[in-house]
Formats: sequence, structure tokens, C-alpha cells
Amino acid sequence: MWTQKSYEETAKGKLYIVPTPIGNLQDITLRALDTLKTADKILAEDTRNTKKLLNHFDITTPLVSYHEHSDQKKIDHILTELNQGITFALVSDAGMPGISDPGEVLIKQAIKHQLDCIVLPGANAALCALVGSGLPTSHFFFYGFLPRKNKDIKTAFEEINKQTATIILYESPYRLSETLKAIQAFLGDRQVAVGRELTKRFEEFSRGPIKDVVEWSLSKEIKGECCIVIEGRKEELAEDNWWEELSIPDHVDHYMNEGLKNKEAIKKVAVDRKQPKRDIYQIYHVDA
Repeated sequence: MWTQKSYEETAKGKLYIVPTPIGNLQDITLRALDTLKTADKILAEDTRNTKKLLNHFDITTPLVSYHEHSDQKKIDHILTELNQGITFALVSDAGMPGISDPGEVLIKQAIKHQLDCIVLPGANAALCALVGSGLPTSHFFFYGFLPRKNKDIKTAFEEINKQTATIILYESPYRLSETLKAIQAFLGDRQVAVGRELTKRFEEFSRGPIKDVVEWSLSKEIKGECCIVIEGRKEELAEDNWWEELSIPDHVDHYMNEGLKNKEAIKKVAVDRKQPKRDIYQIYHVDA
């Protein structure tokens, strides 16, 4: 166990997680600007993009590239510098670093090495879209970007379909129509809201039944990154207890016939039936 005391003076550097505007530069906070100015270095997903932001606010802090293709050697170098007392400000291209963003990897490793990670509040597209969707906000399930392969998409929607909470996805404008069609196919008739160009001049929310939102997406050229907010299930899925007609020995044999070893099959039966593993073992090996 390790307790981080964020603002306690230490010889080590600190990693500040600094949200940047998702479209409107006026959304940056005074604290974020101060942190970007006073950090020793800024870690940027795309230095060219971040340079525009820094130039706008006359910030001259050195930029260091850190992105999804940065290797472990690069991460180790950053961790070494943090240990040596260098303070970094981590930014993404837009919004909160670490959310559907390569910053997640660095943050995890910094925490593992007991280095202070201080998160600043700020802009986030998912929460803007959720609040503006008109759908319930008391509980929500953030998925992020869907996978690209068809079989992985099916698996993703099987998980998403279990949610009774409001669901949030990220999507590019080029895949929006296909993703909305997939939502209709896998999830059925749901209320949906699509927020695009959030916080920008041409911000737009399209809300309504999924069939209407699909038609809207096909009627025009969509521009700008999109957030899709989906109504959750009305009720929880009933458990599929396919094994109820089987005896415990037959249940174990079923999994063994699928290729599991005896120990693994017993463990899986115990999970299915919500019974202690030792009881399943006793019934299968002793009582049978």
C-alpha cells in the first residue's frame, strides 16, 4: 500500500495530468495554464497540436513527444527523470489525458513506482455529451471507442447490452453511420443522442429514437469527433442458467468434454452455481 500526499514537498518530480480544451480555447482553466507554464517539461500526444495551444497562451515550456507508439524505453526515461526531480505536465490532443488515451499507460506505471500523479479537473467530451443528452445521468457506463473487427464488435455489444445505465461511446465522423446501424441491430429500439463538435461554434446534438438518428446521420456529411449516448436497458437481463437440468457431475463433464481439465471444470461449475468449489469437488469425486 502507498498513500500519495499530492502537495507534500519531496525530492521527486510530480506528474500533472492536465486536461486541455476539446474545441473552445476559453475552456482551459487558470490552474491548467499555470501548471503548463511552471512544469519542467510537457508530455504531448502530438507536439504540433499542443504547440498551437501553447503559442496562443504564450507558454514556452519544452515539449516532449509521448503517444500510443512510445515504447517502454521512452516511458522508463520519463520515470527516471521524475525520480530525479523533473516535473512533467501530461496533455492529450484534447480533453482529459488517460481517457481513451495513451496517458493511461504512463499514469499506471508512475503510480506503480510511487510517483505522485496529480489530476487537474477540466474539459471532457464524454461528460459534456452525457449531460447534454437528456438521458439519465445518475448512473452511466463509459465504453470509449468500439473495436474495429466484426467479431470484437459483437462481443462489445454483448457487454454493452447488459447495461441498465446510460452508455457513452466515442466515434469518428467517418464511422458514425455504421456504428449507429450496429447499435440499432444489436441493442434494438433505444433513445440515442449524438453530440458532435462539442464546445465549438458548430456544436450540434441530435436526439431521438435510434432509427431517426440513423436517418439523420445518412442525410448529411458528418464532421467533427462524435460522442454517442445510448439509453440503457429497461431491465436487467435474466441469467441464462442453461445448466439447471444437469446434475453437478454432468455439469462438470460438460466442461471437460469442451476440453477443460478436471480442476478447471469444477471451478467453472462452482462459479455457474454460486457454490463453494469444495462442495462441487465433494459431489463429483466422493459422493458420485
